[in-house]
Amino acid sequence: MEKQFPEGFLWGGAVAANQCEGAAFEGGKGLSVADIAPKGVRGPYDSAIDPNKYYPHAQAVDFYHRYPEDLGYMKELGLKCFRTSIAWSRIFPKGDETEPNEEGLQFYDRLFDEIRRDGMEPLVTISHYETPLYLVDHYGGWRNREMISFFLKYCKVIFQRYHSKVKYWLTFNEMNNVHNFPFVAGGFRVAEGENEIEALYQASHYMFVAAAQSVALLHQIDPACQIGCMISTSTLYPATCRPNDVFGAYTGQRRKYFFVDVPVNGRYPGYIKRVWRENNVRLETRPEDFEALKNTVDFIGFSYYRSSTYEDGKQLHSDTGGFISDPNPYLKSTDFGWQIDPMGLRLVCNELTDLFHKPLFIVENGIGTRETLVNGTVEDDYRIDFVRQHLLAVYQAILDGCNIMGYTYWGPFDIVSAGTAQMEKRYGFVYIDKDDNGNGSLKRYKKKSFTFYQQVIATNGACLFE
Repeated sequence: MEKQFPEGFLWGGAVAANQCEGAAFEGGKGLSVADIAPKGVRGPYDSAIDPNKYYPHAQAVDFYHRYPEDLGYMKELGLKCFRTSIAWSRIFPKGDETEPNEEGLQFYDRLFDEIRRDGMEPLVTISHYETPLYLVDHYGGWRNREMISFFLKYCKVIFQRYHSKVKYWLTFNEMNNVHNFPFVAGGFRVAEGENEIEALYQASHYMFVAAAQSVALLHQIDPACQIGCMISTSTLYPATCRPNDVFGAYTGQRRKYFFVDVPVNGRYPGYIKRVWRENNVRLETRPEDFEALKNTVDFIGFSYYRSSTYEDGKQLHSDTGGFISDPNPYLKSTDFGWQIDPMGLRLVCNELTDLFHKPLFIVENGIGTRETLVNGTVEDDYRIDFVRQHLLAVYQAILDGCNIMGYTYWGPFDIVSAGTAQMEKRYGFVYIDKDDNGNGSLKRYKKKSFTFYQQVIATNGACLFE
């Protein structure tokens, strides 16, 4: 019997509105948290737009105007699924309006129609590092309970408008990154000297409640639609077999999986109460919050880029792809220091399956590198090898018993990096002529890996075993 992936496996690609659309001041769009992050999620963040400063997200790669061309490449690749997000501030420019922005709604009507015409299922993230800036400045963002009603109003509008076009939804992108990048991932600020841990968990609580209520709302509007949670994963190995290293690595993994535990199981796990107690965390909650949490997700979406190691007493640093630690001597690294570990992806799939018993959707995985266009292409054999090895690991995870719905490669065409807002960090199968300073023609060119991924999809993965 020929080796290949399961029938109906959703081969795809993934982007985010703030990293590809541009048109930050067109179509009635308001500012989002990403728009004032000229250096990416790590900050620093401006308080307002400086007219003398370059903001990479303002134009991004101009997907807003060029989406038919870009989706044409995705159709040529043969994608079965295309993940993108709705820019919340295109629909509600400030976030607290009574009526939505019709021009923004019409843009996504056209976009989702085009995705479907090109033979792809849209997978749509409701909030992908794109909280309206006005809600942060005037309400305190997700530290304020009022955000739940603003979010649900937004969800009701987009669910009613697009449920016949969009079958698959995700609530918050990489929600666990609220603890690493609260301004961009969670839409709130933490003042110096206050109890930061309490602020993070309070915002997370409101986000959990809002997400759970959005699950109930979508299921009510269209029971045929599916909605999942989404976290950033990166396998965390103990640096040695010392018990403190082993338990420290376990604790690090649990900190991440907490953001799956709540939306999948519909309640707070026991271990988090110790964290709250030891950090003097006192949450504002209501009895109806815990009833709302019982509305659980249909599947688990996650990103995976790399693995890290944990050594007791050493500080772990965070990035968009997970923890950064001392290099693992058994692994190679990318140009940007992210260690390449396909086995780690298989491990994550098995861990999530064993812990939560839900279908999985790998909605981000890819390799970002510095690249030069030569004779109209890029000879990116390293990307071909990266994708091949990670997909072989996914295949093994499926044989292990993991129910994996699909795989959407991150950045099928070059986009602005979330971590650093660079164009220099390129992920795509399609090269886009633009540099870190905004210079370039924005012309698109297929890389060598384009043909490889096209063949993978056409053979349903069978070519990986040749």
